[in-house]
Amino acid sequence: MIGLGPYPVVALEEARSAALANRRAVWNGLDPRNKKDTKVPTFAEAAEKVIAIHAASWKGGKSEGQWRASLRDYAIDRLGSKRLDQIDSGDILAVLTPIWNEKRETAKRVRQRIGAVMKWGIAAGWRADNPAGDSIGEALPKIGQQKKHQRALPHGEVAAALVTIGGAWPQTVYALQFLTLTAARSGEVRGAKWAEIDLEAKTWTIPAERMKIGVEHRIPLSSGALVVLDSGRELRDESGLVFPSVRGGQLSDNTLSKLLRENNIKCVPHGMRSSFRDWAAEAGVSREVAEAALAHTVKNSVETAYFRSDLYDARVKLMQAWSDYLSK
Repeated sequence: MIGLGPYPVVALEEARSAALANRRAVWNGLDPRNKKDTKVPTFAEAAEKVIAIHAASWKGGKSEGQWRASLRDYAIDRLGSKRLDQIDSGDILAVLTPIWNEKRETAKRVRQRIGAVMKWGIAAGWRADNPAGDSIGEALPKIGQQKKHQRALPHGEVAAALVTIGGAWPQTVYALQFLTLTAARSGEVRGAKWAEIDLEAKTWTIPAERMKIGVEHRIPLSSGALVVLDSGRELRDESGLVFPSVRGGQLSDNTLSKLLRENNIKCVPHGMRSSFRDWAAEAGVSREVAEAALAHTVKNSVETAYFRSDLYDARVKLMQAWSDYLSK
């Protein structure tokens, strides 16, 4: 509702003319309250703005690529050309329903990303609600594809698997061994630098900007991990990376997965973390110590506020016990 001015200062005919002009502006996607006549952006335009806002906080270009790919493949055809204020829950359902059962995790990500664009629209004053919010969940099927976990080996088969791998650039093999012994993530290992390694203190300190949780993480280096590092030192190059690729620079994201596939090992690199976690549970390791070793964040906000120790001393013993278990 927009005031047109007081009568009789504004004549009736003038008011009718102004009201018609306002209606035309709304019809054309303009906000008559805005003297600059800023046009309501389309979903595609709004998505680009949201990606640009978040890109600075994302590590590398992987997240940006995933956002663009998922919205391009599942949302842009239906929503891309529509003005942000014209999109309703029916449009969101039309995007999500075809993939909700067959590609549940993908559909959830698409919904979350559409919701982020809508929330930006609310903050910018283009709309009053988020049609991808909680209410739409009631209209989507409850039974669908079960969540698939990363393929992992039983912990009793990990040592034998590490012994059999070969036929690759030595640093690739060393990287997989180091990943297993430290229970670290693939990206953390592939990006590891000698500057992060303190051989005297037997510690690998990963800076916050390379951690998924955004917090510096110290990993105790067991005897097995130190042997791997010693093996890899003869292949050091000017990059400063602990495990540089054959052409120099960081190993690619697919390198370790390919190594496992080519050696017919039925797991993925991330699955080694799962194998470690299963072993720790069966070995009677406390949940707090095991989760700290994996650099998992605590879900309970109250617990997080009071519990700030990284349990390093306990993890020194844990990682050495894991190394000893594999060396048997």
